[in-house]
Parts: sequence; structure tokens; C-alpha cells
Amino acid sequence: QVQLVESGGGLVQAGGSLRLSCAASGSIFRINVMGWYRQAPGKERELVAGITSDGSTNYADSVKGRFTISRDNARKTMYLQMNSLKPEDTAVYYCKVRSSAGWGRPEYDYWGQGTQVTVSS
Repeated sequence: QVQLVESGGGLVQAGGSLRLSCAASGSIFRINVMGWYRQAPGKERELVAGITSDGSTNYADSVKGRFTISRDNARKTMYLQMNSLKPEDTAVYYCKVRSSAGWGRPEYDYWGQGTQVTVSS
């Protein structure tokens, strides 16, 4: 099993910044893709940003130029630096990792418990 612990959410004014962290632990041999998702009230969960094991990144159009995803493989931790926050960024943010427990073993997706980000206007 893999456990994901998210931190860094909170309340911030529009234009402000927050940095989210997602630390993975447990039966991890290799972490492949990592990503941040968010879900606002009444809306479906959406991909915010993703990062592969070699550092390639992709972003939702709505956050390009404002958010930066990164990872520290040694610490099994992923980050999301969020700048120029807008009220429409308000949501619960979830991290997801795809990892395997050993060489040649299958990969599975694991989700964090979510952290609330609230941006006031």
C-alpha cells in the first residue's frame, strides 16, 4: 500500500500564492506519473498538472503560466507552486501517483485525501 499526505492548502486572497506538497510513503519501488487534480463544488474532478518520472510536465490551460509542478524523487514528494491565484482556483486539491511495489510488478494509482484551497476576491 501507498500513503499520500498532502499539505499546504489554506485561505489566500486573490493574487496570492500557495505551495502544495504531496509526500508518498509505503510500498514504493518506483513512482511513475504524479499529478495534481482539483474538484470544485458541483463540478467534476479535473487535472491541474502532471509530471512524469523524467520531469516532463503538462498543465491545464487555466493554470498555465501561474502554476508550477515539480517533484523530488529522493524524497518521494511532489509540489505545486500556485501563483496569481484567482477565486476560480478555489477547490479541494488532490494528488495522485502511479507507482509499483517492485520490479516487473503492476502499477497502481493512489490518491491523497485532498487539501482545501480557498481564494477570496
